[in-house]
Amino acid sequence: MKRAHLLPLLFLAAAGVLAQQKTPEEREREKKYLEQAAKVNADTSKHYGWNHTASGALNLTQVSFKDWVAGGSNTLAYSVVLQGSSVLTSERTVWTNNYKFAFGQARLGDQGLRKTDDDIYIESLLIYKMGTYVNPYGAVTLRTQFAPGYNYDTKPESVVSRLFDPAYVTQSAGMEYKPVPEFSTRVGAALREVVTSQYNQYATDLTTHEVHKVWTRGGLESVSELNANVAENIQFVGRLELFAPFQSFDRIVVRNDYSIVAKVNKYISTGLTLNIINDVNVSARTQMKQALALGLTYTLF
Repeated sequence: MKRAHLLPLLFLAAAGVLAQQKTPEEREREKKYLEQAAKVNADTSKHYGWNHTASGALNLTQVSFKDWVAGGSNTLAYSVVLQGSSVLTSERTVWTNNYKFAFGQARLGDQGLRKTDDDIYIESLLIYKMGTYVNPYGAVTLRTQFAPGYNYDTKPESVVSRLFDPAYVTQSAGMEYKPVPEFSTRVGAALREVVTSQYNQYATDLTTHEVHKVWTRGGLESVSELNANVAENIQFVGRLELFAPFQSFDRIVVRNDYSIVAKVNKYISTGLTLNIINDVNVSARTQMKQALALGLTYTLF
């Protein structure tokens, strides 16, 4: 009997001796393995409730001349950006609300202030969790601007747009595919409304030449997003939106939004943005806007 009681003690003593005989490399590998396992368990644990993120950026450019024989024009430019998201997670649903507000102006010589950036974008996306990668969704997006927009090619310059004139509203429902956290794509049926008041050229059907104040079209929508860290301090964000109306399936509205942001330190960053729009109902040519900025960035929460 006494020998039987001694067997577990002998086993524990032998295990302790074997553990002490491990090399430093083996103990380091075991430590890293345990740390990775703890991180995976923490990442996969359930975190329900609201999660808010927001950041702001201020970019400034100023150039002045006095008795400069080589010539030049005094320049003052600024842009302000506020963007973020609020996400409500539950056991069966994920409700994501994204927003971006941007405004910028520039003064070149005696030309006065001219708008360089103006964007209001709000998106609300509700996903019902049925599977691992593919889930149904419903979404509403709004895009418009703050201040009047001018056509400076005319003399005098003419106003061509204002707040909510036009405004683009899209309502859609379908399926989302998200194989990895950095990439998602969704396809669904959608209603796209172009809301105007005075500047009805944005809501004119060029196929029938009918002028509308509110132009509603049904079609298919596809939205793909990529948000990835290219390097430790460089982030790439890309978004591709497609809308194909049922009545004119070959007149697809395409919008591309790309940005690369490199953080110099906690408060200073530089960014390159590129926007490409192909909407034949507005312009027969592809619209492009590119901006390179260096300024202050602050994470609010």
